[in-house]
Amino acid sequence: MKQSQLVKFMLAAISAANQGIEKGQTPFGACVVMGGKIIARSHNQVWKRNDITAHAEILALRAACRRTHSLDLSGAVIFSTCEPCPMCFGACHWAKVSSIVYGARIADAKNYGFHELSIPSDAMRRLGKSRLRLVGPVLPEACVSLFAKWRSKAMSTAY
Repeated sequence: MKQSQLVKFMLAAISAANQGIEKGQTPFGACVVMGGKIIARSHNQVWKRNDITAHAEILALRAACRRTHSLDLSGAVIFSTCEPCPMCFGACHWAKVSSIVYGARIADAKNYGFHELSIPSDAMRRLGKSRLRLVGPVLPEACVSLFAKWRSKAMSTAY
């Protein structure tokens, strides 16, 4: 995939994360791309749904599977504003997504107080012998800035 496409689709994931922030959700966004087109997009909705599995990647994968009427997303690329947690990485693996493109790293999320398991995607890929291709970071500064925006918004509404 060309650099311009990586940027275009990561910007769509960032837009989804910003929508989530505006709705009081945590600052994570994702989109699923097949055939050069976005087929699904979402932001974290853990608090809204009272569902610990409602991560942006999971919701985008669910929507992509509904749209394609298949559990097999071979050839798809998922763009995530942050390196996926183990649950999201596992879902990408089971859906047979070809590549994960991420912005911020798990360590960046931890720096802003998110309690992610500190298992980088590359380690999960290697230890699990997954065929998933990892690409990143793409637009890391813009993705990390989502954490600061979220924190600022959370602090301003806390009082």
